[in-house]
Amino acid sequence: MLTREDNETLTRTDEGTPMGEVMRRYWLPALLASELPEPDCPPIRVKLLGEQLVAFRDTEGKVGLLSEFCPHRMTSLFFGRNEESGLRCVYHGWKFDVSGNCLDMMNEPSDSDYPSKIKTTSYPVVEMGDLIWTYMGPEEKQPPLPKFEWTQVPE
Repeated sequence: MLTREDNETLTRTDEGTPMGEVMRRYWLPALLASELPEPDCPPIRVKLLGEQLVAFRDTEGKVGLLSEFCPHRMTSLFFGRNEESGLRCVYHGWKFDVSGNCLDMMNEPSDSDYPSKIKTTSYPVVEMGDLIWTYMGPEEKQPPLPKFEWTQVPE
């Protein structure tokens, strides 16, 4: 029989936990592709391995998976506007691309390079087999994508 401590060790997957660190070494199915049906559709919330994330499809159809909270004032990007290749925070208007790079700050002059210094947490994603897959571990330990037979069937 497992002790309470062993059970916690084997079931908690938050960042920094033993199982959380193991699970982050694999590509994980994060959401159904149909949950983001078209470019610039509303973002959706995703909770994965204890992290609160937001997924969106930009103007070009690329999917982004970002920390749910804007790095500026921790406002939920779930309430943001998905517009012109980025997700814009409703609080101060910072806009992030699918890689988490800040593209625009409405209160900064157009020639300012400050937005290029800001980035929010993002994870790589791949759309395959009608699923959006993500890898949440260290970049240098990223494994190849899984090649399940059912993900290789043509649409």
